[in-house]
Amino acid sequence: MFQFVFSREYCTNNIRRKWKEFEKTLGCAEEGHPSLGDPDWASYTLGVFICLSCSGIHRNIPQVSKVKSVRLDAWDEAQVEFLASHGNDAARARFESKVPSFYYRPTPSDCQLLREQWIRAKYERQEFIYPEKQEPYSAGYREGFLWKRGRDNGQFLSRKFVLTEREGALKYFNRNDAKEPKAVMKIEHLNATFQPAKIGHPHGLQVTYLKDNSTRNIFIYHEDGKEIVDWFNALRAARFHYLQVAFPGASDADLVPKLSRNYLKEGYMEKTGPKQTEGFRKRWFTMDDRRLMYFKDPLDAFARGEVFIGSKESGYTVLHGFPPSTQGHHWPHGITIVTPDRKFLFACETESDQREWVAAFQKAVDRPMLPQEYAVEAHFKHKP
Repeated sequence: MFQFVFSREYCTNNIRRKWKEFEKTLGCAEEGHPSLGDPDWASYTLGVFICLSCSGIHRNIPQVSKVKSVRLDAWDEAQVEFLASHGNDAARARFESKVPSFYYRPTPSDCQLLREQWIRAKYERQEFIYPEKQEPYSAGYREGFLWKRGRDNGQFLSRKFVLTEREGALKYFNRNDAKEPKAVMKIEHLNATFQPAKIGHPHGLQVTYLKDNSTRNIFIYHEDGKEIVDWFNALRAARFHYLQVAFPGASDADLVPKLSRNYLKEGYMEKTGPKQTEGFRKRWFTMDDRRLMYFKDPLDAFARGEVFIGSKESGYTVLHGFPPSTQGHHWPHGITIVTPDRKFLFACETESDQREWVAAFQKAVDRPMLPQEYAVEAHFKHKP
């Protein structure tokens, strides 16, 4: 059968003309919000427009999605009509009809793994059309083996992990036949965030919890991308159900932002001690909500120390630069955090680092403290 092929110019103009009828759907179908500009790629089997980054993921599932460039490829009339009669909103209505509230929807700034598994879950596995396919992360119980980094030797070893909502905990065991877990991480104080660059594996996940009111990190991964993302969403599900009980009047929209959090800022700075006469030492810093933690190495299990960043109403201030006569720093760009009890001095290597750290600190200082944060602040003040 003869198939008429449109010129690229006709294709582009025709798609644009038809697509203007669906302006609300303009943007990448996977990013959850309109792009600043029109996306230049489309799946002519799913009927969606996508950005360049997501087009690469779609190409990896050709049995489901076939992709063309709007500007560079030739299109036939049936493909143009299919796009015009479907669209991003229609695809979301079908393929995202039953996304659980707790399931993490990736943003353009998230790692490749999260974005890839979101797209595969939608179209390849159709998990959000058929809720029975969500069992791996919605059942309230999960166990399996993950590669965990040793606290002391830095080696990744296979460890058994068990997540149980009934007990409100994530546990791991050093031996397969061990009766007692090596660690019990309460869901109440647990966070998980993907850290592929830091961990050195594309599926690397950092899990953080409180032990004796101090932060403890563990670093894990699984060779199968779906497995580690299922673990991540299972942890979010457990947190969601815990918070539903703890805050019975709260809406899903109130609870979802509390399920997991990315760090406000991470990187190296120099710091000095409380007397400000000691030499400055290079440390890895992590800004986690109001906790500023510093480590000798980014993959340390425990922080060397933590600083609580309160609000301006409670007497906290962030300043560019150092107090006069400050000495001992190698890096030139200083930051001073003034608290009700003392000043903390930090040095950044570049002006852009200084600007980013000040913005992260200022974000915390400008935000009024919640009632429970005053209890955290009191603990920091009474630390030995």
